[in-house]
Amino acid sequence: MKELPIKLGPLALLLTVISICMTTLAILTFTTARADMSLADTHASTVAERYELETEGQEVMAKIRKSGLSAVSQEYKAEPVGDGTYVINITRDNGFSLKIRFDGEYNILEWSSNREWQENTDIGNLWPGR
Repeated sequence: MKELPIKLGPLALLLTVISICMTTLAILTFTTARADMSLADTHASTVAERYELETEGQEVMAKIRKSGLSAVSQEYKAEPVGDGTYVINITRDNGFSLKIRFDGEYNILEWSSNREWQENTDIGNLWPGR
């Protein structure tokens, strides 16, 4: 009986290509997950800052409800806008601000974010293309 030789060349080539593809996909998965985590952390810190400002606004409105507008006028500047209406502007260093209108009742007039956009020029270990 005659035995046929087994040719391992095509099989080795196929396994090499599969290994390269799997390695590339693993690296892409890792970098995408890391970028998603960074974006989620940034979003979480922004939401936490906004909730802190909302809490401060609610505390100001509670002080007004309990003790009147004079209780917060020393800590926050209450600007008269006419007809017994006042606007209280609460601003944070991070660029968020909250405006509350008080005319016997209190309403939140405006949320705003006044942050300046800063371009991220750090490209890590990538070749800059020069």
